[in-house]
Amino acid sequence: MQNILENLASVHALIDKAAASCGRDRSEVILLCVSKTKPLEQIKEAWEQGERHFGESYVNEAVDKIKTLKEQGVSDIVWHFIGPLQSNKTRPVAAHFDVVESVDRMKVLERLNDQRPEGMAPLKIMIQVNISHEEQKQGCEEQELPELLKSASLMPNVEVIGLMGVARIDAPEEELNASFARLRELRDQYQQLYPELKELSMGMTADMASAVANGSTEVRIGSAIFGEREYKNRAQS
Repeated sequence: MQNILENLASVHALIDKAAASCGRDRSEVILLCVSKTKPLEQIKEAWEQGERHFGESYVNEAVDKIKTLKEQGVSDIVWHFIGPLQSNKTRPVAAHFDVVESVDRMKVLERLNDQRPEGMAPLKIMIQVNISHEEQKQGCEEQELPELLKSASLMPNVEVIGLMGVARIDAPEEELNASFARLRELRDQYQQLYPELKELSMGMTADMASAVANGSTEVRIGSAIFGEREYKNRAQS
């Protein structure tokens, strides 16, 4: 049985420490509670403790959660899609999410723009960059970033707000710092052309301190809040 209250307090203390150690204002770093595979009861408990940003990766499961919580009167959550996004799953994501952090190719970008329902605010997106240079990792290559950013800037139903990156698991500190620093350099470089490009989603439990020290504005934390994930019958994306 997870004690969400205690876990959240511990996670916030870690973020506080990471921010203080590099002289940053704690308010500059958002906690994204990664709730994929987790039951509604745990999400609602975290929401009751004041959390408002939640991350999901499985489309069908997430849409069910979003609809159910709204029916229960929980309507102020900012829902982030953070997993690999197949082009045949973009329509429900465009209709139900507030932020998509894992855009890494033109087809997905175009479909999200085309499928955002009329009357809704532009869908906020982040471009995921493969900062670890691992073939199996999601994310565009650096040379693909200019075209994605330029195309997005011309689309009426999406707004690029930042970049997202995932460092190599168990990477040494030097490599972590280099990966995160490079993503920040890219953000700073392209922000001159696109002023709305402000966010840096990078850092999880194990590499949070390095990410915050290198300018992260959002850390993605799951198991440290909700416990280890269960992956049963997750053949959806």
